[in-house]
Amino acid sequence: MRFLSTLASGCALVASAFAAEETSQQRFAQFTRISRLTTPIQLNDASYKSLTASPRDYAVAIVLTAQESRFGCQLCRDFKPEWELVSQSWTKGDRRQESRLLFGVLDFTEGRDTFLSLGLQTAPVLMLFPPTTGPHAVASVEPIRYDFNTGSPSAEQVHAWLTRNLPDRPHPELKRPINWLKWASVLTFLAGAVTVTVSAAPYVLPIIQSRNLWAAGSMIAILLFTSGHMFNHIRKVPYVAGDGKGGITYFAGGFQSQLGLETQIIAAMYGLLSFCTIALATKVPRMTNSKSQSVVVLVWGAIMFFMFSFLLSVFRIKNASYPFSLPPFM
Repeated sequence: MRFLSTLASGCALVASAFAAEETSQQRFAQFTRISRLTTPIQLNDASYKSLTASPRDYAVAIVLTAQESRFGCQLCRDFKPEWELVSQSWTKGDRRQESRLLFGVLDFTEGRDTFLSLGLQTAPVLMLFPPTTGPHAVASVEPIRYDFNTGSPSAEQVHAWLTRNLPDRPHPELKRPINWLKWASVLTFLAGAVTVTVSAAPYVLPIIQSRNLWAAGSMIAILLFTSGHMFNHIRKVPYVAGDGKGGITYFAGGFQSQLGLETQIIAAMYGLLSFCTIALATKVPRMTNSKSQSVVVLVWGAIMFFMFSFLLSVFRIKNASYPFSLPPFM
């Protein structure tokens, strides 16, 4: 009799296990048919309980959200298209449901009792319910929650999270739909840019190809860098400084320091010297009148001599041991 009692108890356990397995398979098949029509599945309190009921041999990923504007959940509205992209890409890539994963959405207006039973105070909440039976069953029946502390995640981040928590099964690739509006905007912009370029080329090319323009730009850049403009920009030097006697000084002592106004003065001196050199090399030889040519040479030569004398005096201000000088700044 004891043997028969033990055998009966064992048969009852096996029968109940098969019945539970059949119920899980029926629920999975039912919700799979719904997911082929619309995914993620729109749930309410009853369907949420049915979909997440134990035992189950499948996984469920559900977002509990509050989409209505009266709740003021901007994060819910931002995450909605990303969640739809994940669920639709996964469902289309796994038509045979080899991963045995279903996607759902439960809005607060349809699942108030569920929100209250879970004690949720904020939304959205993403939960992954792993299977409790079958080859992929886990020891803990508690759902895994996704952390929304960093803001609205992208579809790629959620897909990676699902892949990480659902090992040893297929992971369909996430595929974003082609943004036709973006491509149309880019092509329209490129077409407009090409049109403007072609139309403006006869007017712009002579300016771009002008030797005088490039020479002027090069001279300005050379003067800026040789006079110490970048030094001032990096060191954030003052424009002027006091001389300790109630006045101001325009040149800082030492070669490792300088002032903003000092840089401008040096740039002006270098610019004037460059202009003198260019004028003597290019303009003076073209003059036809020999007397005018001689006068211009003397004038430009005098200006160069005067400016070099002043420049050498500046070097002596920077370093008192500088040995060279020219009159009148001795």
